[in-house]
Amino acid sequence: MGAKTDPPEILPGTLDMLILRCLSRGPRHGYGIAQFLREISDEVLQVGESSLYPALQRLLLNGWVVAEWGASENNRRARYYTITAAGRKQLASETREFDRMIGAIRRVMTCA
Repeated sequence: MGAKTDPPEILPGTLDMLILRCLSRGPRHGYGIAQFLREISDEVLQVGESSLYPALQRLLLNGWVVAEWGASENNRRARYYTITAAGRKQLASETREFDRMIGAIRRVMTCA
């Protein structure tokens, strides 16, 4: 039996971008966001409550998402988050910068 390893930490500065990307597909509650990120990343990105909810609060304060209470799939009260127009603009900006950074890292890692 192999040793269990902890999932890698999300790169600093990318959690907001990942949440905004998730919400660009439609409104979700916090658990739904964490579940989406885990599933779409083949279990690599596992965001805990201690990271997710402060990030969502930061996005709310910046006006990049709005929230409203509703019923979850199992009929429990949940706060649903929706990306705003400002959030879409921020996502586009962060995505461009992320792509630029990944390209630079790739060039360094593949240089002879």
